[in-house]
Amino acid sequence: MVPVLLGLGSNAEFQGRSPLALLASACARLESLLCGAEFSSVYESRAMYVTEQRSFYNMAARGLVPDSMEPHALLRALHEIERAHGRERSREVRNGPRPLDIDIEEFGTVELADAELTLPHPRMHERQFVLIPALEIFQKYADCLEGKALASYARRLPDQGVVRCSEEIQREFARMKAFGSDAPV
Repeated sequence: MVPVLLGLGSNAEFQGRSPLALLASACARLESLLCGAEFSSVYESRAMYVTEQRSFYNMAARGLVPDSMEPHALLRALHEIERAHGRERSREVRNGPRPLDIDIEEFGTVELADAELTLPHPRMHERQFVLIPALEIFQKYADCLEGKALASYARRLPDQGVVRCSEEIQREFARMKAFGSDAPV
């Protein structure tokens, strides 16, 4: 099995569903894709790059995929989840609003760079909205070198407005994920 780290984000509605509901639904789908899926809390993050848009809800996911799964196969599966949640890459502004974004941050120790995918994600180390949720997952593993490396990157960055959402929002998210996972998207 290969460990993968994913970054998730949403700041736009789709079919009347809030960004939080879209993230919850996507996490339910990821549980069937990733073995032993673990999810961070939900964070609210100021938009980067294109700053004139709503804040994002962000989180991280970690799990295992079969040794036989290639990175591009995982990317295709993630793009299908995004499409099911309203993402239309051909119609969006780069780094602009989106109902769902799922990035592969790391795929085991694979290093790859082609027209479709670069691994590890080339901007992961400059984004607190990826690092802070990922560190929440990795802090459970005291001897995790990966977690220590990510913490080092996060400490070097200026504040980017990434804040863990309130307990009320965390509970609402958990409720949506638990009870809304079977609802059609």
